[in-house]
Amino acid sequence: MASRRLGLALQELPRRSATCLVCQWRRSFSATALRAATKQKLGAGTEMDPKSNVVGAPIEAPRSYGKRIDGTFEPRPLPRPIGMLLPPRVGENTGLDHRTLSERREDFVNYEKHLQRRKELTAQMSRPYFRDWGNLQFHEGKSFLAPPRLFKAEASLFFPNFYGQTLLKTDKKPRDTTPTLLGKASVVTFFSSQWAESQAASFVSKEANPALHEVLEQHPDLAQLVRINYEDNAGKAFMIRLFMGSLRKQFAEKDWDKYFLVRRGITDNIRESIGLLNSKVGYTYIVDQHCRVRWAGSGSSRPEERESLAKGLRKAAEDIKKEALLPASARETPLSKRNIEKAKLLEAAAGTVA
Repeated sequence: MASRRLGLALQELPRRSATCLVCQWRRSFSATALRAATKQKLGAGTEMDPKSNVVGAPIEAPRSYGKRIDGTFEPRPLPRPIGMLLPPRVGENTGLDHRTLSERREDFVNYEKHLQRRKELTAQMSRPYFRDWGNLQFHEGKSFLAPPRLFKAEASLFFPNFYGQTLLKTDKKPRDTTPTLLGKASVVTFFSSQWAESQAASFVSKEANPALHEVLEQHPDLAQLVRINYEDNAGKAFMIRLFMGSLRKQFAEKDWDKYFLVRRGITDNIRESIGLLNSKVGYTYIVDQHCRVRWAGSGSSRPEERESLAKGLRKAAEDIKKEALLPASARETPLSKRNIEKAKLLEAAAGTVA
């Protein structure tokens, strides 16, 4: 009798409707765009088809999931501005679990959350482990071509918040990237291996792009270079922290707070939104003073991409000067009414608003 009841229960599992956490997050968007902090445990954020959650045309490039590309692949320019719909907020994407014991117990017996976790595990197991390595055969993993000019400010989307430890000796606690990016024009490099770091360096190093460093020297208070080293492997992250002394020698002391070692919190939705399509490849962005993605490059740089990066940073720095001359009521903020309305319209166009 017990085995029969178990069999009937298992038959009922596919009939129950699972709650989509992404849809819940989108529907909870309010006119103030101030999202309440959640104590819900953050899973791996892995999905079977992350492209379906992106507003607009997805980037045409090889990925770690989906159908494998056979034959040839030629990187194309970005089809649209990339980024997140909502402005970043301190405390997001930390990957930390702040639930109490009672909340963990409630989540443990929550059937809907078990279904969500089952979907994440299924998506993880279905992805070939060496797919990203295999995709390096296509132009060394270059996913897309950088735009020749900055994306228009009114059409640009947002760079997400990340959470990690910096090179500072006095403060070794992890911190958010958003306060560092706000108020300045930033060149942000994102990498997760020495190979990816060398690709990002082909965009931003002084030897490869002296024009970029000329802009950084001319606008020290308005422009900056931020590096994000993502390492989700606990052993490798420990080794990086162990040799942080040698890392500090590579950068000036004033730049120690602009190097982040990020361990967790990067979901498939984030990767698809900002174009992190290959975990073995380096990516470079221009993020303006309102944390909007105005320019993006991937893989190893090309001469025209290095030129557009330097010109784009100069333009972003000049825009900060122009905005400072405006009256306070006319200045734009990440949570301004125009940005909030834009996010709502994009969600409505994607059919995700309840």
